[in-house]
Amino acid sequence: MLAAGGLALPHGTHAAEAAKIDTSRLVSVGGDVTEIIYALGEENRLIARDSTSIYPEAASKLPDVGYMRALSPEGVLAVKPTAIIAVDGSGPPEALAVLRNASVPFETVPQSFDRDGILKKIDTVGALLGVTDKAKALEEKVAGDLDAAVADAAKRPDSERKRVLFILSAQGGKIMVSGTGTAADGIIRLAGAVNAVTAFPGYKAMTDEAIIEAKPDVILMMDRAGQHAAANDDLLKQPALSLTPAAARNAVIRMDGLHLLGFGPRTASAVRELNAAVYGQ
Repeated sequence: MLAAGGLALPHGTHAAEAAKIDTSRLVSVGGDVTEIIYALGEENRLIARDSTSIYPEAASKLPDVGYMRALSPEGVLAVKPTAIIAVDGSGPPEALAVLRNASVPFETVPQSFDRDGILKKIDTVGALLGVTDKAKALEEKVAGDLDAAVADAAKRPDSERKRVLFILSAQGGKIMVSGTGTAADGIIRLAGAVNAVTAFPGYKAMTDEAIIEAKPDVILMMDRAGQHAAANDDLLKQPALSLTPAAARNAVIRMDGLHLLGFGPRTASAVRELNAAVYGQ
């Protein structure tokens, strides 16, 4: 954590030190972080947000400082924040370097795609805002709801679990899918399904042969518009996908990207929705 003037605070610093940071004019970068701020009831501090921060609807009315992975430090600093809070993975690195060297406290929120990661985000945000009691209450609520959703999904026998292929994009016939260690991989597992691709980490383009070999029962995508939004019929006509069990059953699920992959306060809802969609096919 960085204190005013860019000085590093000791690891594990929480309420006492964080409360000294002026967070009256806060810029939030990361849809999950922004959701947490609203869930804590501290949205009055927000003066701007990044383009992924679209929930709740009120957040979209705030000034937009750009996409979290393509930030302009000048744009962020132009709104005159007293503090900046950004989820891990924001960038580019040179933009973050400028922001960290500015005379504005800058906090990075850790990101991991599991239960404990969500609770750690809430803890970090609550500490920065000096509302640890609120954060503790929210953690308990989120943990209880998520544990119940995951326990329900886990009741399904392993032999009945479906293989899910998450497609990030299929632009120009190039199919970009999720391997391990991603938000997609995390939510698929929590929802009681099996990631069809475990041969590599991250998101990568996959060959036709590898897609056929993965044998997905279901294809999962973000519900998005524009050039990335291939219609189901067009998607399933692609040579590799047309030979999968998913194509035979016309099993394509589309969900709101922030809800599905945000790993924020609404993740239990995403687990239930995905589980119902996968096993309702």
